[in-house]
Amino acid sequence: MSAGSHLWRPASGCGPDCLPGPREVPAVPVARRLARLAGVLGMLAAGAGLAALLPALPVEARRSAVRRWARATARASGVRLVVRGRLPRRRALVVANHLSWLDIPAVLAVAPARMLAKREVRGWPLVGLLAAAAGTLFVDRARPRALPATVGRVAAALRAGHPVAVFPEGTTWCGVLPGCRPGGGFRPAVFQAAIDAGAPVVPLRIGYRLGGGASTTAAAFLGDESLARSVWRVLGSRDLTAEVTITAALHPAPGADRRPLARAAEAAVRLPAPRPAVVPPPAEPAVAVGLAA
Repeated sequence: MSAGSHLWRPASGCGPDCLPGPREVPAVPVARRLARLAGVLGMLAAGAGLAALLPALPVEARRSAVRRWARATARASGVRLVVRGRLPRRRALVVANHLSWLDIPAVLAVAPARMLAKREVRGWPLVGLLAAAAGTLFVDRARPRALPATVGRVAAALRAGHPVAVFPEGTTWCGVLPGCRPGGGFRPAVFQAAIDAGAPVVPLRIGYRLGGGASTTAAAFLGDESLARSVWRVLGSRDLTAEVTITAALHPAPGADRRPLARAAEAAVRLPAPRPAVVPPPAEPAVAVGLAA
């Protein structure tokens, strides 16, 4: 998922060397992997049906449906979700580190909603249909001049009372192996939306473990690896756990500088995560946003 080195399309520097070898991850039998694949394809098909239904649902019912779909998709993939903490019961800009395509259902299971995604997602089979029906905001990353308007749309969503979540690193990182960088810097542009809207910022820490123990890159989606190969590795992994830790909210003052705010949120995400305790995913919905700059 690494993009070019352009400011608008950052590169993580993580590649094949950061991924586990074929025998480094405990695997399930091929039959189990194929059953999971069938389950995921079924969830995508269900998502297509949900996409047609979402526009007709009230806001809370729509968010509940997206949350349940995301949790079921994670289960179908063989991934156990562990959540620590709760989102504030008000609008917030939720920011998270980015490691995998699995981050999206993990965030939606905790804080469901509209997404801000690159324009290309609109053309993806089934996924693009579901994203558009859920109210996704699409951004053209080939046009940096579109960034202020994008930030304006995020601020408008916050003012309207919708929590919004963003991956401000702009691409995926591995960050758990010696010699691998822990992650990219949080790009400050989208933090301006929280300042303009007077909304708090809530950092989310996402990580993956095997059997609830050692951190792993088994779920990572890095460099030039194809999405199909990454998905196949996840489906074959035994006891893969996705952890989502909700940290303390940051409350920017009116007129605050977005750069220190971004650094504070990044520092909260980089803190070592404690051993997780299972907590029911919070009911408070949010809007998931992926932004590359």
